[in-house]
Amino acid sequence: MKLHILGIAGTFMGGVAALARELGHQVEGSDQAVYPPMSTQLEQLGIALRQGYDPSNISADCDEVVVGNALSRGNPAVEAVLDAGRRYISGAQWLAEQVLPGREVIAVAGTHGKTTTSTILTYLLQAAGAEPGFLIGGVAEDFGVSARVGTGRAFVVEADEYDTAFFDKRSKFVHYRPRIAILNNLEFDHADIFPDVAAIQRQFHHLVRTVPGSGRLIVNGEDARLAEVLAMGCWTPVDTFGLDPAQAAAFTWTARLLAEDGSAFIVVHNGVELGEVRWPLLGRHNVMNALASLAAVAAAGHDVAGVLPALADFRSVKRRMELVGTHSGITVYDDFAHHPTAIATTLAGLRAKVGGARIVVAMEPRSNSMRLGAHADALAPSLADADAVVFLHRPELAWDGGKVVAALRGDGIAVPDSDALIDALRARVAAGDHVVFMSNGGFDGAPRRFLQALQTSR
Repeated sequence: MKLHILGIAGTFMGGVAALARELGHQVEGSDQAVYPPMSTQLEQLGIALRQGYDPSNISADCDEVVVGNALSRGNPAVEAVLDAGRRYISGAQWLAEQVLPGREVIAVAGTHGKTTTSTILTYLLQAAGAEPGFLIGGVAEDFGVSARVGTGRAFVVEADEYDTAFFDKRSKFVHYRPRIAILNNLEFDHADIFPDVAAIQRQFHHLVRTVPGSGRLIVNGEDARLAEVLAMGCWTPVDTFGLDPAQAAAFTWTARLLAEDGSAFIVVHNGVELGEVRWPLLGRHNVMNALASLAAVAAAGHDVAGVLPALADFRSVKRRMELVGTHSGITVYDDFAHHPTAIATTLAGLRAKVGGARIVVAMEPRSNSMRLGAHADALAPSLADADAVVFLHRPELAWDGGKVVAALRGDGIAVPDSDALIDALRARVAAGDHVVFMSNGGFDGAPRRFLQALQTSR
């Protein structure tokens, strides 16, 4: 079958493309915003990528058009597909019909942490010899791709609460019918489609309804909103995870931190210590991600103690505090930031590692919720661990970024474009600084452009 994927450069749809290619389909696609790492993956897979949504980009001999949720009515490619009566399907439904039947699906849901948790879980299942399939919203360093079919029974899917397509407004994760589901956290996000947090909770409860009684729910025991979701009705055994010492006895899975930055900890299951982890990731949030993953490994029937040593070599996901490089004593990171809580926890982990060293953040508010201003009031507090912030306030941003800059604890400046941002950073950094680029988009290639600027000027 020949497929055309609309929105192919998105992290989810790029994974769909990789799976379709592995299953033997001919794959082509189009998108309007193309940047690494997904563009690199598509190029390496030899998948033809056409720029923009001109209807002529869709080959006449395509059997089916797979539509990403970034496309709406009025998009010229969408209108052409509808007018021609062509066969079309959402990416989530295609995955559910073509890949997931007969698999033990493990879904990872949550407002943030999904990609890292999905990657940790897949890595641990691989270490256990399960040969899992996966679709992750990022390129896993240890696998080199964002998706593969796998030869084992398990299939890990990053389960997004965002809507499915212009013709299917349910959350994508209701398509997956998992036997094991991780509920990592639940906060308000996606302000373009959800009016309030209660609407998101309803979608999470739709996911809960699909998990069988013979399966397992693995739930953040510290999250009150997830507790409210379960109170709506739950028909599946629940394991909880958490780090709060005051609640530790109530958690199925917890950890005892050996290092404040989260780089070392002891895993505890029902009060019994299973072993020690020393790994390259930082932050309390990543310890929570690890606990959720280990609980899912156990629910899938594997020995947790046996896979703990493997975490020492775990390499995470591209653009999750990815080290871009170091020059003249200045360390540069690229981080996929889309929510204030994720920003705060990431910077807290880095602060615990670097101590009193200066942290400089280059911030682009790019997600739909960010651009709509839904998180504007929370942005400055989330950046509290930064000593300086260069805030990219593009002209099209609909709210005043100056208020965020004015509320920062440390030094702050707003700039109109990425060139000005790089110039502002160069004027502010010195040896010993840690510079973190935070955006869930391409950021005009700014992290690597900044490193190159350092290399040519110092």
